[in-house]
Amino acid sequence: QVQLVESGGGLVQAGDSLRLSCAASGHPVSMYVMGWFRQAPGKDHEFVASISWSNDKTYYRDSVKGRFTVSRDNAKNTVYLQMNGLKPEDTAVYYCAKSSEPYSEQHTSKTAFGFWGQGTQVTVSS
Repeated sequence: QVQLVESGGGLVQAGDSLRLSCAASGHPVSMYVMGWFRQAPGKDHEFVASISWSNDKTYYRDSVKGRFTVSRDNAKNTVYLQMNGLKPEDTAVYYCAKSSEPYSEQHTSKTAFGFWGQGTQVTVSS
């Protein structure tokens, strides 16, 4: 059973940057889509970014395009989310997730991800 542990969250000011990491253990994740989701207070989980198992395609929600970058290091079994130009509306708990199926072609639907980390808080002050 895979375990996903996020780190790198914190309290920053608008315009600052953060780099989130998601370390996977217990199972290699190289064959799986890896995604980032977030949940703001009173709201549902929403898709943020994902990277294909083949490591050649990335996907982003419109509001973070050009500011966030998702990447993976399969040798380290780790996925990253570089967040630049942070805005107060980016404030949320950020979750790393692994697709339920290997070689998945679903990259943005929450239902396609069956394994989740515990989340890391990102707070952006104005």
